[in-house]
Amino acid sequence: MKQHFTVIHTDGQARLGTLSLPQGDVATPVFMPVGTVGTMKALHHRRLEELDYRLILANTYHLYLRPGLELLEKMGGLPQFSTWDRNFLTDSGGFQFFSLSKFAKFTEEGVKFSSHIDGSKHFFTPEKAIQAQNIIGSHIKMVLDVCTPPNITEKKAYQAHRTTVDWAKRCQKEWQASGEQGLLFGITQGNFYKDLRKLSIEELAALDLPGYAIGGLSVGEEKQVFEEFVHYSTPLLPANKPRYVMGIGTPDYILQAVEAGVDMFDCVYPTRVARNGAAMSFDGLLSLKNERYALDNNPIDPDCTCSACQRYSKSYLRHLIKAKEINALTLLTDHNLTFMKRFMNEVRASIKENRFALYKQAFMDRYYQSSHKES
Repeated sequence: MKQHFTVIHTDGQARLGTLSLPQGDVATPVFMPVGTVGTMKALHHRRLEELDYRLILANTYHLYLRPGLELLEKMGGLPQFSTWDRNFLTDSGGFQFFSLSKFAKFTEEGVKFSSHIDGSKHFFTPEKAIQAQNIIGSHIKMVLDVCTPPNITEKKAYQAHRTTVDWAKRCQKEWQASGEQGLLFGITQGNFYKDLRKLSIEELAALDLPGYAIGGLSVGEEKQVFEEFVHYSTPLLPANKPRYVMGIGTPDYILQAVEAGVDMFDCVYPTRVARNGAAMSFDGLLSLKNERYALDNNPIDPDCTCSACQRYSKSYLRHLIKAKEINALTLLTDHNLTFMKRFMNEVRASIKENRFALYKQAFMDRYYQSSHKES
């Protein structure tokens, strides 16, 4: 199999690498913004390009339901349809079936579910997950998996693990039969049982897929449990393949994952909190709805190059938020994704210069101290 990932430098377990994809190389560690339906909520593609984001995530479940695979196929796939000429990663839908569990029923064959949009009935199999992602035209595809919540029994966790491995094999077979379009990543599970985590990684690693994700983290567990399991699981993954933790997007979680040797992350967090009036910063999360910013004539961050910080004060941004102006969503989304880009650039520089541990400690000291003041 062609090598698509190269580790350039390590600092402890933290890794600096390059992920080679059809629409351009991606420097890792990398944060992937989430454009669920093929667009970044409240932000134009042009701005993502200016920020040099080269890999964003779209969601198979949502695209399957709307606009639908038939339309996407006629329009030449999501990259052409959306005019995003860089890389897409698509989630298989497994997490959506987990989070919308009242609409879904898992069987050995696949997932029966009702659309959250119109209640229509559907059946998703591992084969269909790959077929759908092929039509979407994503450059990294994820296997269909069974994600589980904390505090389930080991027996139930084992059953979910068993199904996940079986489905991964079926996904791989379909991916190979369809010409290995894009890269296929496995998703390890095992809940919060270390023996099952180890078994899941071993069985999926035996498939020799192009990359691997650690699934079933950041699903409601305590922060210290996340830290324990990301540090336990990551070193067990193949060292020559990209390692991906799904669903994390706050700096503290990302730094823990990087320290453990993780290369890729995605989350709706930066864009979602922006739409709720919050700005990410090196001084913690700032809720601009707060009265304390009513007369604050300073930008969110004088060193930031986003459209909000280059022109507007916190006071004016607060006014837009309180007035429910649409511009507030665009400005804060721009700011938060600019912040995430700056943050990841700093993380990669610290690894390259063998000072990641010092960077992590200094960042966290400032971030938590300021966050405490904010609250």
